[in-house]
Amino acid sequence: MSKEAFQFTPDENASSPLYLQLAHKLAEAIHGGRYQADEALPSERVLAESLNLSRVTARKAIDRLVEQGLIVRKHGSGNYIAPRLVQPLSRLSSFSEELRQRGFTPSSRWLNRGLNVAQPDEQLSLGIAMGKRVARLERLRLADSVVMAYEVSVLPESVLPDPEQVGSSLYEYLGQSGITPARALQHIRAINADSKLAKLLDVPVGQAVLFITRMAYLESGQAIELTHSYCRSDYYDFVAEMRRGG
Repeated sequence: MSKEAFQFTPDENASSPLYLQLAHKLAEAIHGGRYQADEALPSERVLAESLNLSRVTARKAIDRLVEQGLIVRKHGSGNYIAPRLVQPLSRLSSFSEELRQRGFTPSSRWLNRGLNVAQPDEQLSLGIAMGKRVARLERLRLADSVVMAYEVSVLPESVLPDPEQVGSSLYEYLGQSGITPARALQHIRAINADSKLAKLLDVPVGQAVLFITRMAYLESGQAIELTHSYCRSDYYDFVAEMRRGG
């Protein structure tokens, strides 16, 4: 590493175990921007030797940060800083916009793009007559080549007649077409990943993921987007500011 070596001085008077002290110090360095997303950390052996600690202490500290979602273990490769998206709930923005603002490179891995007859729940949500078609976009959302979410977006054919024209950002395409969502409603809950979802997100079966349903509307009140997102809970934080009434 060309940057200054990571420093850690144990607090002999602290009640917390040594590995927790180290984990806390590493977490501070990660949150402080010392390490970039997807950057490799020193190996447990190198970390232990450079800090004059046991490998058991270094391993347990790394284990704690993996549990917290700050570090990702890649078998045969090492430990890496996990990309993390902190998304405010008060602002309507796209996945791509949020990532670019935080220095990540967004991309999509397309699984399906096409026109299909709207399902009954889609007809109801989007106000579409029976038998009408919708554009269906199914993709994996990536940050710096790391899968963050699995997403299915449905829009009326009148809004998106050619799904193949959508690039990395749906909202950018809509904006270029003169169609800009003015507001959206989001519902967020936790679910456990089944085998299909676990494979798509590269997580263990049964791991909790965030299931987000978004309905977006034009200023006129017309519903134009129904999106179901399944987000890795170890990579996503949602922040809401609340104020107490006077």
